Amino acid sequence: MTAEQVRAQIESITTDLIELSLCDDQRFPSVVVNGATTDVTIPGTYSLSVALKNVSYKHIYEELLSSQCYNLRMLDGALIQLMYRFVNDKLERHRLAVFPSPDLTEFQNSPEIYELDEVFADVIARNIVVFPVRFDFDQSDEVFKEMHHPRSHLTLGQYRNCRVPVSAPVAPFRFMDFVLRNFYHTAHRKHCDHIRPCVGAFEATIVERERSIVHVQIPV
Repeated sequence: MTAEQVRAQIESITTDLIELSLCDDQRFPSVVVNGATTDVTIPGTYSLSVALKNVSYKHIYEELLSSQCYNLRMLDGALIQLMYRFVNDKLERHRLAVFPSPDLTEFQNSPEIYELDEVFADVIARNIVVFPVRFDFDQSDEVFKEMHHPRSHLTLGQYRNCRVPVSAPVAPFRFMDFVLRNFYHTAHRKHCDHIRPCVGAFEATIVERERSIVHVQIPV
């Protein structure tokens, strides 16, 4: 996939989610070119260092929200980030993340407001524990460490060393399909026919030793 294809996928997904009323705030992707580097990113200048600090998740979420460091804000407050960097027309890295709202009190204390709408069926349950999910990719040989720091990996929660190997970098449509199917299942089932599928994939980057352990396989 090219930077332009990635931008087009993010715009298509954003438009569909707006039309289906599955998000209540959005920031369409911007393309920033600096020499051989092309970033498909969130408009504006942000520091993502807060997401790596040893601070409470609530603080991380509130800082991302206040700085509008997201592409999409879902109906339940979850923040979606989709950021890609290309160098010499090749994907160098990406960061795809979902940060659920740490406070679902509004949904859980007044479920009668939401229970008539199936879209909210998955967020009014009192036994839900929210945690961030992130798909990261980094092509750099300096960062890559076989079995310990896969080029493409999945991180659950804020666990420093949680890096589940992923077979390849993840296209925007695949990431959002994953999020909707697993965290907004009712909404996905209700609206899947109205979300336009997007084609395009990246080459596999997983090594053989990583295939021998539990890993995530990206469709091609």
